[in-house]
Amino acid sequence: MHKNKILRVGIAGYGVVGQRRRQFIDEHPSLHTQAVCDQKFGKSYITPDGIKCFNNYKELLEEELDVLFVSLPNYLAADVTIAGLEKGLHIFCEKPPGRDVADIERVIKVEKKHPRQFLKYGFNHRYHYSVRDALKMVMSGELGEIVNLRGVYGKSKIHHFSGPGAWRAERKYAGGGILLDQGIHMVDLMRLFCGDFKEVKSFISNKHWNHDVEDNAYSIMRDDKGRVAMLHSSATQWQHKFNLHIALTQGYIELRGILSGTKSYGEEKLAMGRRIDESEAGSLHEEVVSYFEDNSWRDEIHEFADIIINGGKIRHGGSADALETMKLVYRIYYADQEWRKSYNIANPDK
Repeated sequence: MHKNKILRVGIAGYGVVGQRRRQFIDEHPSLHTQAVCDQKFGKSYITPDGIKCFNNYKELLEEELDVLFVSLPNYLAADVTIAGLEKGLHIFCEKPPGRDVADIERVIKVEKKHPRQFLKYGFNHRYHYSVRDALKMVMSGELGEIVNLRGVYGKSKIHHFSGPGAWRAERKYAGGGILLDQGIHMVDLMRLFCGDFKEVKSFISNKHWNHDVEDNAYSIMRDDKGRVAMLHSSATQWQHKFNLHIALTQGYIELRGILSGTKSYGEEKLAMGRRIDESEAGSLHEEVVSYFEDNSWRDEIHEFADIIINGGKIRHGGSADALETMKLVYRIYYADQEWRKSYNIANPDK
């Protein structure tokens, strides 16, 4: 624990995400950004507000730090997380934890050698108020038991055609496409509501953008209670979309839109309807709650800081959770036999 101490923070990867993380890091009274690194910095220098800027993470890790935030491309995430753990730092790493299941397994081996350090992954959607409220409603049992889930999460492309984001289109750097990059959030939410899925069927396609990572993933999954989840993760969704429909025995919950930095997924809303047995329409009344603030980034970081300072347990985004979510992503890849053969996808359960 680090009570009554200002925690010195380093940020590896100072692009859009790293800069946004810093905003909320510095809002916490016990966190202070001391240094950052990014390949865009030609040489080391100090900003007018005293932040040290380095060209690479190795220089960053020579600083006296307590916490490291990793906002780097997938092919660097696991190696830099491991390097930070070995330096004795608490680590917050963006999703995904790496390119594949083997990457997160490597991290966990090192994490086990450092039991006093905290490791958290940025599965940010769990901290949206609409998701929190939906989970409370499901857990309360007021609408009965879950019957099935249907989720769509899509945008119009998975990368910039050139520039800093171009690595997302190359498997050797990214590991996967739209499913691993964005759809992993929906996979994580489905696990949040149902737990693990044992049976997976899928179709994976890269027929539109023609890169060696997928631009569409279609999956149907079943858990050991017989509950079915249907997922469409898309990079050909010309009007960006986030929607998660949860059917329950006595009603439904639907998450419509989600607040984001791009503001392109519409308003964030939670709709709830109760089943009426005598109605052919099923439900005659729907309640809709709108959310106008996105405090998920702030709450996620502040929770992490409070655990470091006061002790406790990582509730969302711990390494075990990240491992199971990555395994489910790769079960989806593996379930398409043609995709499995074409890209030599390993069985995540072996």
